[in-house]
Amino acid sequence: IYGTAFAKKEDLEAYLTMMEEAKKRDHRKLGKELGLFMFAEEGPGFPFFLPKGMTLKNTLIDYWREIHLREGYQEVSTPVILSRKLWETSGHWDHYKENMFPAMEVDDEAFVLRPMNCPHHMMIYANKRHSYRDLPIRIGEIAHDFRFEASGTLKGIERGRHFCQNDAHLFVTPEQIKDEISRVVDLIFSTYEDFGITDYRCVLSLRDPEDKEKYHDDDEMWNKAENALREVMNELGLEYTEEIGEAAFYGPKLDVNVKPAVGNEITLSTCQLDFCLPAKFQLTYVDKDGEKKTPVVLHRAILGSLDRFMAYILEETKGNLPTWLAPIQVKVMPVKTDDDDLNAYANEICELLEAQNVRVDLDNRSEKLGYRMREGQIQKVPYLLVIGFNEKDNRTVSYRLHGEKDTTVVGLDEFVEKIVDEIKNKVH
Repeated sequence: IYGTAFAKKEDLEAYLTMMEEAKKRDHRKLGKELGLFMFAEEGPGFPFFLPKGMTLKNTLIDYWREIHLREGYQEVSTPVILSRKLWETSGHWDHYKENMFPAMEVDDEAFVLRPMNCPHHMMIYANKRHSYRDLPIRIGEIAHDFRFEASGTLKGIERGRHFCQNDAHLFVTPEQIKDEISRVVDLIFSTYEDFGITDYRCVLSLRDPEDKEKYHDDDEMWNKAENALREVMNELGLEYTEEIGEAAFYGPKLDVNVKPAVGNEITLSTCQLDFCLPAKFQLTYVDKDGEKKTPVVLHRAILGSLDRFMAYILEETKGNLPTWLAPIQVKVMPVKTDDDDLNAYANEICELLEAQNVRVDLDNRSEKLGYRMREGQIQKVPYLLVIGFNEKDNRTVSYRLHGEKDTTVVGLDEFVEKIVDEIKNKVH
């Protein structure tokens, strides 16, 4: 039994108001109402993404690919199951196995589902020889990962046992650390601008030197890594706090924590400085002096996991997603659904929008217009287009923005140009 108490009645009232707001914003409720995802008794913590949810997820993936291609990353794909030996080499089996699914025995060898992708990308780097001229090497992956979260900690797609991580690893020389972390920080902040995220803070996450079980035991390596990351953050002029015990088991992190509209802050983005795993996997490059050196690895994720980010953005917007993210961006509704001329014009509008990659839905069901309008509002479609005989004769459209009561009439070509521009510029 859990309880809480408040010193003043005003504090209690503020808490109750926050709890009511949290119910309205709960991504699990919104996901069900908007038809985005579902869960089944057969797999607690394993989400099923429905067509609209998959459209939203693919939009985020397309965005990820666009910004990473621009920043010089190469996309890879790696297996979700590999030998347990890999995780013993990396140290995850010693430090993280309580969060990993039990090993599966196949041909007298133990295989495990991956909880993350670091060892896989180390293997890709080790696949060929490298010169200092090759570095930095930036590889990224939209990766399916699996973690054995306790049943009591599961929370929709915010915290599940299967999730999609937008992961990347940068292999750099020591001299490149500052520039590459600076590029990662710039990418994080420009991404936040695209999503309208303004309330966040930076954290330098350090190990707890007293916890020998949780962290790789190498004081010299930790001192080197923590000092290097602290120095870079200072040189970049970042404002940050230091938090003991929040590092990854192999290295310190630059975490970016966001403050949601309701609830405690969460870590959305991370950049981890790693001197540990490259040495464990015996990674090398030939330096300009002809000697073999060990690269440094930056582990980083911009949106964290796609699933968790979807939960965050749904709760921030109450499901009122900006047009560029909305699974259905425009719903077209002829006033009379049995009129051939109106249906022909409505279809023409849909074809023009689809030709511009606008996600459009034609609703010409034999239901009253008011019913179809209300359903469009409930589904939080950004643009509801009502097509009558005046619109057909004048080649215009009448649209209503989600949550508004006023209707605007514009020419068809003007509307197409307007919404294409809104999507392209990621208007909020």
